[in-house]
Amino acid sequence: MQLEVLQMINIRPVSDLRNRFPEIEEIVKQGAPVYLTKNGYGSMVVLSLEQYAALTDNLELRLDEADKAAAASDVRYSESDVFDRVRARVHGR
Repeated sequence: MQLEVLQMINIRPVSDLRNRFPEIEEIVKQGAPVYLTKNGYGSMVVLSLEQYAALTDNLELRLDEADKAAAASDVRYSESDVFDRVRARVHGR
């Protein structure tokens, strides 16, 4: 039986970024994001470089593939065509 360890979500006021930077830095270095709030509302998320790279590397590769495919084809879609297709996929049509 595999047990999953749940991490506590770290929500801090944005002032902690200035006042408790070493503590926040240690949390993100351990792999947990820190969610920052300003006046009680979400403002930003602090991630380690490794976490950010994990989120964006695949995206960069996919964009590079799309650029290559576009360069190899004469087919072009209008903005409304693209967004209509995305909406249809999102709504399961």
